[in-house]
Amino acid sequence: MPNKLLSATLAAALAVLVVDAFAQTPAAPVPRPMPQPASPTIATPTPPPPTLDAASWVLMDFATGQILLEGNADGRVEPASITKIMTSYVVSAELAHGKIHLEDPVTISETAWRSGGAGTDGSTSFLELNSQVPLKQLLYGMIIQSGNDAAIALAEHTAGSEELFATLMNQYADQLGMKGTHYVDASGLPNENHYTTAHDVALLSRALIRDFPEEYAIYKVKDFEWNGIKQHNRNTLLWRDSSVDGIKTGHTSSAGYCLATSAQRGDQRLIAVVMGAKSEKARADANQELLNYGFRFFESHKLYEVSKPLATPELWKGESPTVALGVAEDVVITLPRGRYADLKASMDLPSRLIAPLPKGQAVGSLKVQLDGKTLVERPIIVLDEAAEGGFFKRMSDGVMLWFKSDDKPASTEVPANGG
Repeated sequence: MPNKLLSATLAAALAVLVVDAFAQTPAAPVPRPMPQPASPTIATPTPPPPTLDAASWVLMDFATGQILLEGNADGRVEPASITKIMTSYVVSAELAHGKIHLEDPVTISETAWRSGGAGTDGSTSFLELNSQVPLKQLLYGMIIQSGNDAAIALAEHTAGSEELFATLMNQYADQLGMKGTHYVDASGLPNENHYTTAHDVALLSRALIRDFPEEYAIYKVKDFEWNGIKQHNRNTLLWRDSSVDGIKTGHTSSAGYCLATSAQRGDQRLIAVVMGAKSEKARADANQELLNYGFRFFESHKLYEVSKPLATPELWKGESPTVALGVAEDVVITLPRGRYADLKASMDLPSRLIAPLPKGQAVGSLKVQLDGKTLVERPIIVLDEAAEGGFFKRMSDGVMLWFKSDDKPASTEVPANGG
């Protein structure tokens, strides 16, 4: 009799499990973004972007890395002294790694000295042959005065030779995803194998501001004196627009007039790059147009916060019945003003999540779109470790999983309007 009673009990339990297995588990809804101010009922019209007379240009949002405007952004161009943004990035990185120091005395070689002499297609810091100059002063001279001699002296001190330094430049460019760039020198003199793109310059500029803010602060200094000679920063927007705090000019006969700028107004920072303009005034005007347009007609929103649960779907064989999922970093997006209500967010998760799941493991993806174009895509991760349940929990869930469909549900999509 006891055996029959036990068998009946097990059969009844199994029947319950089978019934439960066929019950529909609702798909995890996509959470709404953080509440935002109500949008006006009438959409804000946006005029067409400026048309620039230049070889290429880009307007990038610093916080997100989104390209807001572009013209021939990936077309190959000569960087001229825009090259020195990478030279300063490499020097800053090597400083951070402790391989060189701001107080290092740097000997000015004949190669560096001659690069700043008369007849060269570039700028000079008026460094004296065989003199020793503190590395910090050379950094100021290269960034503010755009001195070719300072750039080459820094390259030689950092890597032993300019040729080896160019190898470092290309390695860092590869790490930053600058797919259309190749360097052969530290100063940017014309060479058919020395090239970049406006897009890559924007990527580099963003990395410089993000990774080395102390060194980036040098770019807003308006003048610098060395060897009794005072020279002004060639970025004329530093005088015209108080929100501009960088970045770098460039010019050679073949490259034309180039300028990368960055400005911050309120909490929003933009990066503008114009390559191959017709004159010094034209490059400044073009950058100003891009910045003004971007600040006027684009806005940024924080949609989701790091470590805050976006979904708590069912967890199989777990100690807890659900698992908290979210994003590893804040999701910030930049879009045309007045279009926030038109955002669409979708969350793609597997049909079943089975314990154990370590904290930080990616299990799905979050995608935010506007007019069918993906603006941002981020992995969805496990926010807290999801431990295995006890023996009976694992056994019962194991039985139920036999009856669950393996079909993966379609991603859930809702308007991302903060409602």
